[in-house]
Amino acid sequence: MSAEPLMEPVMTQDPIDLLIAIEEASVAPIRPEYVEGTVIVPPQPDYNHSKGAVKLTVQLHMAGLDLAGMGMGFRAAHQDGSTMALVIPDFYVLRREPTELDSSYLKVHKGWYPIDMVTLVGEVTSTNHAVDTGAKLATYAAVDIPVYVLINRNTKTAHCYTDPVLPGDDPTEAYYRTDTKVTLGDPLPLPAPYPTLDTAPFVTD
Repeated sequence: MSAEPLMEPVMTQDPIDLLIAIEEASVAPIRPEYVEGTVIVPPQPDYNHSKGAVKLTVQLHMAGLDLAGMGMGFRAAHQDGSTMALVIPDFYVLRREPTELDSSYLKVHKGWYPIDMVTLVGEVTSTNHAVDTGAKLATYAAVDIPVYVLINRNTKTAHCYTDPVLPGDDPTEAYYRTDTKVTLGDPLPLPAPYPTLDTAPFVTD
């Protein structure tokens, strides 16, 4: 006798509630993320990671991008409204100040803003560099964020990804058509209205 296939989704808990439970269970302060169905607990950033991310954010501010920032969490949703991803970029540029609607969204989704507020997103790799170069890249492309800046300390390269493409309905297959790549230490050109970024802060002996 053969068993009937299981048709109901295995996980019915909202990923937001799952992350809250993980945070509350941890003895150390953490803020996990959720990408491609997987909970990610980022390692504590080291000094060079934090210093470099701050310096990039300052460069964006100095170029007149007052909505550049760090530290906020964003939620991406599937077409049916369910949670696709919960991410906390190392730095970003918003397309708008949070509106009253955004603030209501933040309250409903327990601390996560809508990801459509973001027009440029940036990540600096840590020991889990495969997340930033794989799952997060696909997520940012799937939700049509125009510019993804990646500082890959593993390969000692800096990237400006543009022209996001979602070839079908599967967000894990999304990608960026254009990758402008330089060696860390070299200037990284970004599209207008963004400045060319100095990546020298990430060069270590």
